[in-house]
Amino acid sequence: MSFFGNDAINRVNLQSGVQALAQGAGGLFLLVFLIRQGVPVPLAFLTQAAIVAVRFAVRPVMLPLAIRFGLKPLLVAGTLAMAAQFPLLAEVRGVDPALLAFGLVCALADVLFYVPRNAYFAAAGDAEHRGKQVAIGQALEAAASVVAPLLGAWGLMTAGPRWTFAAVALIQAASVLPLLGLPNIAVARNAPGAWQAARPAAAIIAVDGWFDAGFLYVWQVALFLTLGQSYAAYGGVMALAGLVGAICGLTIGHHVDLGHGRRAVLIAYGIAAAVMALRAASLGSPWLAGLANAAGGVVFPLIVPPLGTVTHNLAKASPCPLRNKIASEGGWDVGCFAVCVAAAALAWGGAPSWSWALLGLPAAAVGGRLLWPYFPRT
Repeated sequence: MSFFGNDAINRVNLQSGVQALAQGAGGLFLLVFLIRQGVPVPLAFLTQAAIVAVRFAVRPVMLPLAIRFGLKPLLVAGTLAMAAQFPLLAEVRGVDPALLAFGLVCALADVLFYVPRNAYFAAAGDAEHRGKQVAIGQALEAAASVVAPLLGAWGLMTAGPRWTFAAVALIQAASVLPLLGLPNIAVARNAPGAWQAARPAAAIIAVDGWFDAGFLYVWQVALFLTLGQSYAAYGGVMALAGLVGAICGLTIGHHVDLGHGRRAVLIAYGIAAAVMALRAASLGSPWLAGLANAAGGVVFPLIVPPLGTVTHNLAKASPCPLRNKIASEGGWDVGCFAVCVAAAALAWGGAPSWSWALLGLPAAAVGGRLLWPYFPRT
């Protein structure tokens, strides 16, 4: 299988798989942990909105750093910085200085990691194998998400947040090991036309931020409330969703590379819309919400290969992959910020949780429409 012959992409995908253990055991509990610690639901949404706003503001700083050092040192530093957020999260006791410190460190770490990571993946990957290479990383993340939520829930209930999030930080730090053998990738000081070329990807990823905020952040809070704020129940249903996602495997990425991208887009976003509607209808019934959450396990293994194929190939073909990713991730922050603020407003006004869960539904139609033209007719 020639798509496994790219050592750099294999290493980045392996890092993603290890990091998924940390995110599944720690990051998946971020908003629900804040709520259990006394942060009101609207303020939990506004915390996430503030994190992405800070990310948006500081992301341009990555360009001069990348020009000076290249992508690999920033990716290594960002991977380690991601670990620093978890011990700070453990100290949050409501709306307090620890919450502010956590939000700032989380935002800075996200920028330092995701910008070089996505730029590296775009630059080092192979356009003809992009769907499979994206799907491999997604499959590793899905496999990790089967056990990680169970470990996170067990740790929070037995060892407490400090020990649990300390262990999560160690796993996150260990994910740097596959990256140490990467070759560096230089970033050009000047790249005429790079920002203009990034506009299509920025529009696509802005809609993806809108979708992700509704499908992930808003749903996690609504589900947690339906489950009676139980870590055990929440970890269990998230693990079930991870199992469903892992079973999906690599088939959709291979499907994209064979030239069936339009069919993949139609299937992915059609199922995503149906799952969001099912989720909204299930709220109020813990067992129905759990089943709806499990159904959601298929969505990202379906969406990420066609989405990643288009956006990474756009970045690779652009005058500068890094500048392309700076612009597109800024778009993601805008979409996510808008949904988080809208969810906070609905929650503050007493709107039922099913109305929050539908905030991402229009993004499924818009996202599919934006990706459709990038795949040829077959």
